[in-house]
Amino acid sequence: MWDTHLRAKFHDKNANAVMDTMVSAPYVNHVPTLTGGRGYKDLHRWYRDYFIPKCPPSLQITLMSRTVGADRVVDEVVLRFRHTCEVPWMLPGVPPTGREVEVPVVSVVAFRGGRVCQENVYFDTGSVMVQVGLLERGTLPVVGAEAARKVLEPKEVGSNKLIRDW
Repeated sequence: MWDTHLRAKFHDKNANAVMDTMVSAPYVNHVPTLTGGRGYKDLHRWYRDYFIPKCPPSLQITLMSRTVGADRVVDEVVLRFRHTCEVPWMLPGVPPTGREVEVPVVSVVAFRGGRVCQENVYFDTGSVMVQVGLLERGTLPVVGAEAARKVLEPKEVGSNKLIRDW
């Protein structure tokens, strides 16, 4: 069901098909930005008007790992896209910068009766804001695309670079 949900959301771009994979009162929360919704009506509107039509056309998703339990799936992915449109779930209210973004994302998805009932999505807003030019490196303990690259190729990016006396 989770693969069907993802296909409806990212490939078919069909809010009705997304909602068909969910329980009657689902809940979705993009944790860093508090975006998503609760209940069928709110989430249908969210997917139809905000998420699906405003996903960057260049969006690429690389699945790093999937953990499956009795009633949960946890996906670790790396998203890549060019910031060519507002992305309300990741950068609400931020106009397009044209910059490349690469960010690790973790989704924790719960199921009830074989359908999606809840999804919590976690990502590092700081590294995204560095990549689109909203935060300057060195002023706060944040990194940019290195966060995603460390997930993709652990040996290619060093550890502890933000610790001054390391």
